Amino acid sequence: MDDKKIPLINREISWLYFNERVLQEASDPTVPLIDRIRFLAIFSSNLDEFYRVRVATMSRLANLNEKAKELLGYNPKKILNQIKNVVVKQERKFNNLYENIILKQLAEEKIFILNEKQLNVTRGAFVKNYFRERILATLVPIMLDEGQPFPELRDRGLYFFVKLTKNEKSRYALVELRDSLSRFLVLPDTNNLKFIILVDDIVRYSLEDIFFIFDHDNIEAYSIQLTRDAELDLDKEVSEKFIDALSKSLQKRKRGRPMRLLYDSEMPLDMVSYLVKKIGLHPENLIPGNRYLNFKNFIAFPNVGRPELEYTPYPPLPVPGLSFGKSLLSMISQRDYLVSTPYQSYDYVIHFLREAAIDPKVKEISISLYRLADHSHVIHALINAAKNGKKVNCLVELRARFDEENNITYSSRLQDEGVNVLYGVPNYKVHSKICLVTRTEKGKPVNYACFSTGNFNEKTAKIYADHTLFTSNKKLTDDLVEVFKALKQNTLAKGIKHLIVSPIDSRPAIYKLIDNEIKNAKAGKPAYMILKMNSLADEHLINKLYDASNAGVKIKMIIRGMCCLIPGMKGWSENIEVISIVDKYLEHARVHIYCNGGDELMYLTSADFMTRNIDNRVEVGFPIYDEEIKKEIREIINIQLEDNTKAREINSQNNNKYHKTNNEIPCRAQIDIYNHLKYKNN
Repeated sequence: MDDKKIPLINREISWLYFNERVLQEASDPTVPLIDRIRFLAIFSSNLDEFYRVRVATMSRLANLNEKAKELLGYNPKKILNQIKNVVVKQERKFNNLYENIILKQLAEEKIFILNEKQLNVTRGAFVKNYFRERILATLVPIMLDEGQPFPELRDRGLYFFVKLTKNEKSRYALVELRDSLSRFLVLPDTNNLKFIILVDDIVRYSLEDIFFIFDHDNIEAYSIQLTRDAELDLDKEVSEKFIDALSKSLQKRKRGRPMRLLYDSEMPLDMVSYLVKKIGLHPENLIPGNRYLNFKNFIAFPNVGRPELEYTPYPPLPVPGLSFGKSLLSMISQRDYLVSTPYQSYDYVIHFLREAAIDPKVKEISISLYRLADHSHVIHALINAAKNGKKVNCLVELRARFDEENNITYSSRLQDEGVNVLYGVPNYKVHSKICLVTRTEKGKPVNYACFSTGNFNEKTAKIYADHTLFTSNKKLTDDLVEVFKALKQNTLAKGIKHLIVSPIDSRPAIYKLIDNEIKNAKAGKPAYMILKMNSLADEHLINKLYDASNAGVKIKMIIRGMCCLIPGMKGWSENIEVISIVDKYLEHARVHIYCNGGDELMYLTSADFMTRNIDNRVEVGFPIYDEEIKKEIREIINIQLEDNTKAREINSQNNNKYHKTNNEIPCRAQIDIYNHLKYKNN
């Protein structure tokens, strides 16, 4: 088939349909109320990043000439227009959901979000006192003068655009709300009624305290938020110069091109026009929003009501056979172990590193880090290992988007503590999640490995559903030695036998696995694939999957995010089914299962079917050889395929229809997996 002519959905539009699934969770009355608010926050945060990166890229592409657009395969301006149409509809849904449903249901729980016009004398005095003591000194009011250039608005900063009027003459000002301010203030209870006010409305209530020196008859304020282009223009060389360039680029990121002005839809037209003129915006950059922008802060919305208004936290389960009171390395030397977070405890990974840090027989630890927790136990364990005389090699990916600053700080700290910090391979991000511990046993080096589908981040491990494998299998550890040997030399690993390592091995290895299924299907043998990932956008891989479908290979896919493949199309994808699960945990694991004529092959990986993962990153896929672990992963995947509660169908209509199965009993995969793991070994 010709790749250029295969049916595809544009990746940007597909991503917006994924974010619609997040909005569906916020709309779902079976989701606890406070968690519905948090899903609204996730939706909003996702959209911010989408504009900063994807829309920014699309805007650049829109300036290409017609020949370049032809090579691109689509018209960026047309896509930008589609994006705006979809986003405006989603923002309307968002506003209606928050204002007409969420607020009413909070009121039914005797929880009230008050605005500045709803404060009585007592609560007004409480708010004014809080404003003067905690807020006033942090505010940055800027008077706007016609003769002066308009101030540079911070990327995603929250501002009030203020108009003071006297005798029909207007004066304008900006007030910036600093991120250091808590967004919510819980007011004193009254008769068992709970009251919360946002810092936005505290400022609105106190505008006179800010602008009292100006003579005015009327004062009004509306929130605005500017999203800027966040892509980095960087020196490709991995060196000290690269770190300097990255640090400077992070400063530039705050002043990137304006991509979107989100504004309170109640703002009068004359004020909107003033902003458009002063900031230099195009009409497609304007998105009307609700009263409260920067809604991502609502992820920290306080639950002042019943515990049932939030999901019940499930205590992480133990992994059968692994004990915190014994040496993990000695247990791993006997067999492989799988940790499925957040269902099972991530503490095993921390314990693995801590044990390696103090074990006198451990000589060397090598690890690749992409995203880390703010106060990382992983970093602490590595520093501890260095202080205990171990050779510690730590590859810190400085280009992990939006974590660059954090990673620069950590890399400097590690270096100061004697850790050998590596900066990866020129032109390739290192996205693999791998760790190798080398121990001297009977005078010889013995290797222990930790492979994962998710980051070495104990914070996100509480909400990201991932798999981590502990193994001392020489097939895998010998390959991992070669991977780290190459990374230490800033090169790509070659000649790897069992692991599937991007960018050299992944594409040919995946093609070979798919071709094997095609061959078996044509020979009348059983042929199927089950593929789970975050995103599917690589056109060549999609084309390969279409070929497999047409050959009779049955393909089932679980894709959380964007999916550019269109399932169920006659002559293309009649044998492909795709579902997406969006629930309380973020589905992050990548799992590949191939029928292989009845002798199933199973791989876990850090890579999605995205061109960047396959061709432009160092990723590591690892086979599962332990039969018990293969069985456990298969059981988890089977439960997910049966989800008829939180799974949506990906189809040509892009309607996010809830997935129905032949099973009449409700199946909610994330709850059922927890219970499966809990009771399986009892």
